[in-house]
Amino acid sequence: MVGCHAGGEIGNVVVGGVPPPPGASVFEQMQVLARDDSLRKLLLREPRGSVAGHANLVVPSHRSDCDAGFIIMEPTEYPPMSGSNTICVATVLLETGMVAMREPETRLRLEAPAGVIEVHATCRDGRCESVELTNVPCFADQLDAPLEVAGLGSIKVDVAFGGMWYAIADAQALGFELVPSEAGDLSRAGELIRQAAREQLSCTHPENREISGVSVVQIAEPWRGVDAVTKNAVVVAPGRLDRSATGTGLSARMAVLHARGQMRPGDKMTHASVLGSTFDGRIVEETTIGGRPAIVPAIRGSAWITGITQVFVEPTDPFPEGYVLPDTWPGGRWDQG
Repeated sequence: MVGCHAGGEIGNVVVGGVPPPPGASVFEQMQVLARDDSLRKLLLREPRGSVAGHANLVVPSHRSDCDAGFIIMEPTEYPPMSGSNTICVATVLLETGMVAMREPETRLRLEAPAGVIEVHATCRDGRCESVELTNVPCFADQLDAPLEVAGLGSIKVDVAFGGMWYAIADAQALGFELVPSEAGDLSRAGELIRQAAREQLSCTHPENREISGVSVVQIAEPWRGVDAVTKNAVVVAPGRLDRSATGTGLSARMAVLHARGQMRPGDKMTHASVLGSTFDGRIVEETTIGGRPAIVPAIRGSAWITGITQVFVEPTDPFPEGYVLPDTWPGGRWDQG
């Protein structure tokens, strides 16, 4: 496993030692992996992992037009797409030589569970300096949807698909400045919003009904305009703060802004995380998906390799699938296996 992070968010990449799951597509392979779930538990739970990490399994793509596929594993789910994880996977593939690097730019195509992702990587002296990914079509589903949230009262959220389903809440209305000292409060509020959104707001992808339900919450400051930097905080289940500016979150935000007529093809914006790390976004073009208006967004960011690890499971290890304890796993209960 190659350790990696994009914008501070851990996105480790499994490059060997795991046979590819069966399936005719990466989405089907993801479903097989999820039904078993032992690999995700092994890598992300203690004592080998933590709630703050993600892991990505590189698999051969069944598509002749793709260089590789990858399956994303997050603390509680297998999302169809992730921007920070895609940036990590592309960086690892190129810097380890699994995909040939060409300077000054390498173009490759990766099959994520959500679909094909175009990657343009800026490379110099053997280093992948930045990655721009062209995401799957993204769209707004509900604008200013009313939501009743325990402990927060009545709020409004935008529901949008950015490769994952997002509920986007107004940081200003919730009293947040989006600074590091608020990380705990942001995480708790975001998880309450996520739980409420899953119960009260339905959302289903028009071309894949198995991609449904709000997975992630973005708490965002009011938009500062085209070419400007806007802060946001994304809360990942089970209630912890994404360290990066979040590529799918930026895609969902641009889809909402486009639906409101505030962004058009060619427009750019930057999202900053609570840490201050940034991803740049632009609207490549307008499109439709399932008969509804959508955009094709592109996200640019950078990743850094942090190490190389061999992960073992001894036959006598009492925790072959890890464990969860509530002191480190938000809202968790003791769970072993």
